Amino acid sequence: MEKQQSIYDVVGIGIGPFNLGLAALLEKTPELNAVFFEKKQEFNWHEGMLLEGTTLQVPFFADLVSMADVTSPYSYLNYLQQHDRLYHFYFLEKFLIPRKEYNEYCRWTANQLDSCCFGKAVEALEYIKDQEESFYQISVRDEKTQQIEVYYSRHIVMGIGSAPAVPSAFSPYMGESILHSADYLRNKENVLKKKSITVVGSGQSAAEVFEDLLNEQEKHGYQLNWYTRSKGFFPMEYSKLGLEYFTPDYLDFFYRLPQEKKDDILPKQDLLYKGISAKTIAAIFDKMYEKSIGNAELAIELRAMTEVAAVNPTENGWTLKCRQWVEESEFDVNTEAVVFGTGYKSTVPGFLDSMEDLIVRDEFGRLEITKNYRVGTTVSTPNHLFIQNGEIHTHGVGAPDLGLGAFRNSIIINQLAGKEIYPSEPKGAFQSFRVKAPVMAY
Repeated sequence: MEKQQSIYDVVGIGIGPFNLGLAALLEKTPELNAVFFEKKQEFNWHEGMLLEGTTLQVPFFADLVSMADVTSPYSYLNYLQQHDRLYHFYFLEKFLIPRKEYNEYCRWTANQLDSCCFGKAVEALEYIKDQEESFYQISVRDEKTQQIEVYYSRHIVMGIGSAPAVPSAFSPYMGESILHSADYLRNKENVLKKKSITVVGSGQSAAEVFEDLLNEQEKHGYQLNWYTRSKGFFPMEYSKLGLEYFTPDYLDFFYRLPQEKKDDILPKQDLLYKGISAKTIAAIFDKMYEKSIGNAELAIELRAMTEVAAVNPTENGWTLKCRQWVEESEFDVNTEAVVFGTGYKSTVPGFLDSMEDLIVRDEFGRLEITKNYRVGTTVSTPNHLFIQNGEIHTHGVGAPDLGLGAFRNSIIINQLAGKEIYPSEPKGAFQSFRVKAPVMAY
C-alpha cells in the first residue's frame, strides 16, 4: 500500500462541474494544497445526452467560475478567446450555449489543472484523531494499476453527483433496450432498429430524447410513444422573477425554514427545475404538426397522467403495465425499447460506510447539512466534510443549479482559507423572500 505522507488542506472526491469549479477557483489560493480524484479516465459531462442542438438551461455566465470571479482565466469567455471563437459567439447572439461546447470548455479547464486526477476511485474514507492532530485518511484505487494509494487531508469536499433514477420494477431489465437517458447516445443505434420505442418522463431529458427520436422516425419507421405520470408536458418556469429562486437570497430564506416546511414546499416547486424548455416543446409540436399535414396519421402517442408501473418480457420486446391515475384505468402497451428520462437521485457513496458513526442524519436518513455546506457530525471537529449538490432538502431547488455552483464554492473556499477570498453575500434578487424587522422611526 503506497502512502502519501503529506497532509493536503483539501481533497475533492468526484470531478463534475461543481468540484471542477472549486479546483479552478482554488488557483487563486496557492497557499491551500488541494487534490481532486475522479474514477473516470477523463472529464465528460452527461456524455449520453450530448445531443446535437441541445443547450444548457442556464446562461453562459453560469460557467465554472464567473459568478464568483469574472477575471478568472478559467471563464467560458476566456475559453472562447483561447480557441479563437469570440466573434463566432458574439454573432451567435445567444445566452444559452451548446451543451457540447460546455463539455469541451470543462475538459479544457480540467486539462489545465494539475490538482485534477482522473482514473482514481476513492474506496474508503476514515476520520483519524490522535493527540497531536486530526485529519481524514483517503484510500484511492488507481484504475490502471489497481494499486491502493493512501492520502491525508484536513478537509474533504464531496462532489459525487447523483445516479440515474428508474422505477424499481425495471431495474432487473436495464440494458440495451431498456435504458436511462444517461445512456441514450451509447445505445441510440440499437434503439433506432426497434419497431416501437417508448419514452418515459416529463423533464428536459425525456423531451430531448423524444425530439431526437421524432426527427429520426421518418427514416426508421417506428411507433413512438411518450408517457409521463405528471399532469402534463409542461414548460419549466423561466420568467425573470421566477429565476430569482436560484439566488443566494432565496437560498438563505429557504435554509432558515423548519425542515417540515421545506419538505412541504419542495415538491410544489418541481417546474422550477424539472419542466421542459418552451423552445423544446415548441420544436416537438411544430414537428408533429408538419408530419400531420394532409391529415396524415401519426405513429405517435403522447399520454400524460400515466404511470408506467411494471414490465413483462415478451418474445420481441416488452409489455408495459400502465395506469392512467386520474381515470384510475389500466392498459398494456407493447414496445421493443424503453428510454427513461426520469431524472436522477442522490446516492450515498460506499466510501462513507466507515464514517457512519460520525455522520448525523435526519429522521429520513438524509445528511444534516449546515448553511455553509458542511455535513453534520456527532463530534466537534476542525476537519470539515463539505458536500456539493447533495443538499436540496436543506438548501432548496438551487442545489443542482450550475448558476449557484460558483457561489457555493466561494463559501467553501472562504472557510478553507479562513478569510474572504470571494464575495460571500452577493445581492441576487429584487424581490424579498423574508419579512424583515420594521425600521423604527425616532
